[in-house]
Amino acid sequence: MSAQRIAVASFIGTAIEFYDFYIYGTAAALVFNTLFFPNLSPVFGTLAALATFGVGFVARPVGAVAFGHFGDRVGRKATLVVSLLMMGVGTVVIGVLPTHETAGVLAPVLLVLCRFVQGFGLGGEWGGAVLMATEHAPAGRRGLYSSFPQIGPAVGFVVASGFFLVLSAGLSDAQFAAWGWRVPFLASALLVVVGLWIRVRIAESPVFEQAAQERESAKAPLIEVVTRQPRSLLLATGGMVVTYMLFYAVTTFGLSFGTGRLGLSRTMLLVAAMISAVVMGIATPILAAWSDRLGRRRVCLWFCALAVAWAFPLFRLLETGNPVLITLAFSVAMVAFAGVFAPMGAFLPELFATRYRYTGASIGYNVAGIVGGGIVPPLATSLVAATGSSTPVSLLVAGLALVSLLCVWALPETSSTDLTDGDAFTR
Repeated sequence: MSAQRIAVASFIGTAIEFYDFYIYGTAAALVFNTLFFPNLSPVFGTLAALATFGVGFVARPVGAVAFGHFGDRVGRKATLVVSLLMMGVGTVVIGVLPTHETAGVLAPVLLVLCRFVQGFGLGGEWGGAVLMATEHAPAGRRGLYSSFPQIGPAVGFVVASGFFLVLSAGLSDAQFAAWGWRVPFLASALLVVVGLWIRVRIAESPVFEQAAQERESAKAPLIEVVTRQPRSLLLATGGMVVTYMLFYAVTTFGLSFGTGRLGLSRTMLLVAAMISAVVMGIATPILAAWSDRLGRRRVCLWFCALAVAWAFPLFRLLETGNPVLITLAFSVAMVAFAGVFAPMGAFLPELFATRYRYTGASIGYNVAGIVGGGIVPPLATSLVAATGSSTPVSLLVAGLALVSLLCVWALPETSSTDLTDGDAFTR
């Protein structure tokens, strides 16, 4: 199977999985506070809804360890099929859950369980998808080919937000709260069937097959990556934090802050976020190709610096209420996100040896999500509630972006690394 077909298959799978993940984030920001936590105040209801959103990020490293183990032991292809199926089941079940009105405290408990299943499945998705694209890519073009699954989040978010936008425009608030929010979750069933059909038809990674033939598979990938490359694992995790933080500062906290605190139109904010996601999707392959020519490390450092600089304009422009300025604020943040996220599709796999590459890349990617995606939205909401100002949130964003910059600075350049050279990663 050609590298191009593998790249497209990886893109379609990640688009579906991130669609599943993002419809939850959008629903948590817009309606879950009243449907599942009606006895709490608006602020604490929103915090509770965002906390359930964070459960998925806690589950992702657990899934990364589990799927990484089998991905490094059994193969990339089989784990990708199982991860997509698990993610789909968790998403569809959310669409039929009872709310607090009919099930009481059982409703949020079931919501948290489904969210954990979602996160567990996604924990194995990204690592497998980028490894398939990277390990099939021709020499000198790993950044570009690995960017195909990196475009998946943009497409998944645009489709998810578009779904909510159409429903919001066509339904009254009462209809949307009663049943409209369920439609995107139930529609996931069809997308998962399409994704599974594509996944079962792709070929196994040639790099993994070579390692398996040479009996280079790790018996305990987690133990090996922690003992052999602990520094790479920690720095890779820190370098990824800025990507999650920027994305969810726009798509989750931005929506919640804009509609709840600023009283802005939900439709306007969704459109602004969708436009910024399109900008990010367009920028991703361009910036990934840059990393093939200029180096992963250099491109990531540039855009970590942009994230630090944009932390204050981002929320100041949001507070203007002007749709054009809000779209600008979101779009620049998403370009900064793409400037780090795009090279990371190749950068993280290149940091680790084949025998535990799935585990190492997946753990680094998903542990970063606990801080950047799971903690930042509710923490930012708490900071605004306590201070009445977005300044502490800007300081939080700038500080975490600086941490990521320092972590990337401490990593080696990997764009010329031979993925089949196992000794190169621990020297």
